[in-house]
Amino acid sequence: MKTARVQSLFSYYPHDLYIWSSACPHLCSCHGGQVDCSGRSLTSSSLPSTFPTGTTELRLHDNLLTSIPNGLLDGLTSVSLHGNPWLCDCGVLYLRAWLLRQPPGPWSQRAVNCSSPPALRGRLVAYLTEEELLQTCHYWYCDLALASQVALLVFVGVQGALLVALIVFLRRFELLSKEARRTTEESFRENDYTSVKDSSI
Repeated sequence: MKTARVQSLFSYYPHDLYIWSSACPHLCSCHGGQVDCSGRSLTSSSLPSTFPTGTTELRLHDNLLTSIPNGLLDGLTSVSLHGNPWLCDCGVLYLRAWLLRQPPGPWSQRAVNCSSPPALRGRLVAYLTEEELLQTCHYWYCDLALASQVALLVFVGVQGALLVALIVFLRRFELLSKEARRTTEESFRENDYTSVKDSSI
């Protein structure tokens, strides 16, 4: 009886059943056009990268998400995102832009709040300004620039030290060469003098 029912459903919706049975993300449940990934302790790294074709409603609330990959929510209009510890830095600009494009719905923009950094904790993601978000990233760029400058100074210092060592080595080599030539010439003179003296005797 159960097998006959499945075959009957498949005869009416063969393509849809294939999509939803094979493409429903791990740890999520799919029903109709709804994909429910809520309350699964999903992080930004374990979040599915794609969702089934035909998804109309996506539930991501009450997880551990701090950011959303760019483009993941494109084409979706009903998404629940509350109850996540959002990190409000430059990485949240895509989510902010997506929220601003959405009409009022059952899951309002007011439910998506910042958890960090401390200066923005509790603020609504949709109402943050780009300047506020970009300021949170300047410190990282400044640290990178400072580290690059320090590395460059160290590199230049090492190159300078090597150049000085090379000059000192060449000077010493030149002095040793002159000393060797002078010693050789004196040795030849002594040999010539001895030969002349012996021949005169």
